[in-house]
Amino acid sequence: MNLASESSYVEKNYELPDGQVITLGSERFRCPEVLFQPAFIGLEQAGIHETTYNSIMKCDVYIRKDLYLNVVTSGGTSMFPGYADRVQKEIAALAPQTMRVKIVAPPERKYSVWIGGSILASLSSFQDMWISKEEYEESGTSIVHRKCF
Repeated sequence: MNLASESSYVEKNYELPDGQVITLGSERFRCPEVLFQPAFIGLEQAGIHETTYNSIMKCDVYIRKDLYLNVVTSGGTSMFPGYADRVQKEIAALAPQTMRVKIVAPPERKYSVWIGGSILASLSSFQDMWISKEEYEESGTSIVHRKCF
């Protein structure tokens, strides 16, 4: 949020589809800040950086270095200006000092979640893992373990 304090950087004009021009200020930074500080909107949960760190720490100690070097951002929220740099900074602050953190932000990341899902759905080996609404309602979460593991 440090960038938000520089007034020349804060305000930005946007032209809406109807031609109207609006000026956005610090809200450009407050909205994505919720990803790092969910308490801003009353949520008692970890931010994206803490969740990533916690996930890495639950993995085998021998693969953590590789995980820290391959944090991949994806989805529309990863498109916020400065997002990858912020994620890198925040995870590095949590990680051991000797650990290098590298964020991978592919240019197609806005659609990478959809692309990955479409590839997964097209695999013949995945077809047996589909779960219908009726199967789920009949068996509950146990159907996931039976079909997928």
